[in-house]
Amino acid sequence: MFAVYAKEPNADSPLDSLVVGERPEPEVPEGWVRVHVKAASLNMHDLWTLRGVGIKPEQFPMILGCDGAGTLDDGSEVVIHAVVNAPGWQGDDTLDPKRTLLTEKHQGTFADQVIVPARNVVPKPAGLSFAEAATMGTAWLTAYRMLFVKSGLRPGQTMLVQGASGGVSTALIALGRAAGFRVWVTGRSEEKRALAETVGAHRTFETGARLPERVDAVFETVGKATWAHTLKSLKPGGIVVVSGSTSGPDPSADLQRVFFLQLRIAGSTMGTRDELADLLSYLDLKGIKPQIGSEPAFEDAAEGFRAMLDGETAGKIVFTR
Repeated sequence: MFAVYAKEPNADSPLDSLVVGERPEPEVPEGWVRVHVKAASLNMHDLWTLRGVGIKPEQFPMILGCDGAGTLDDGSEVVIHAVVNAPGWQGDDTLDPKRTLLTEKHQGTFADQVIVPARNVVPKPAGLSFAEAATMGTAWLTAYRMLFVKSGLRPGQTMLVQGASGGVSTALIALGRAAGFRVWVTGRSEEKRALAETVGAHRTFETGARLPERVDAVFETVGKATWAHTLKSLKPGGIVVVSGSTSGPDPSADLQRVFFLQLRIAGSTMGTRDELADLLSYLDLKGIKPQIGSEPAFEDAAEGFRAMLDGETAGKIVFTR
């Protein structure tokens, strides 16, 4: 079958390991289902896989793609939940110490077909296209959990999103606006800030700019480059919700500010299958549509990977067939 995969880990030049070609068609074990992929979105996790992060060398070649949308053998339209739990796990999907994401142990979604446990598919709302639904399982689910499960924000409070154009950031902006929060966003360029306003930001600022007032919560996916600004932007008792560190994982903790102002720092990773179902229902109720930056064909996957590697994104990159 057609597939986009990583042939081997390559920490220094990840795109040299990217192959657009053929892989064996998967067998479907008991308790799993086959999804015929219609669309799948690109995530930073796919670049990390190409670099060999979070995956053992002997697990290559690995079909890329954490999330997507498609049809089952019976024609049912579904969205894929990327968190695969250990057999028999009970409780929060994200707290299972033996959990994996697609592409870490199991083959991913950038292919004609992907197999997943039966519980890892959720009905696709009719109001979302396959391309729109394909952005849900990683970026939008991460944003949903950060905002509604981790932050503790109430409508009317002010939130700051660090970074204006990534998949998680645009999801946070749209969800926050719809939920009644005052949404402020930082962005490196005028174009990225304009995109954030189109998605729903009330105000945008240059990266690192002094804000008119401190905020109740900051949502972080950038890491080292914005961390100092994040802590300075919080009200006493405010919270930082962190789900990524694309610019580096090791900023100064600034512990004196943290304890003196009683700041809270909460980590957040992906989300649960039930949270994905609730997210899809919420979008259906509100009529929210994800911001898609581009929809290249799977055959042109290298272009999408290059754009993400260079930071030239304007919403999600979604591969379609």
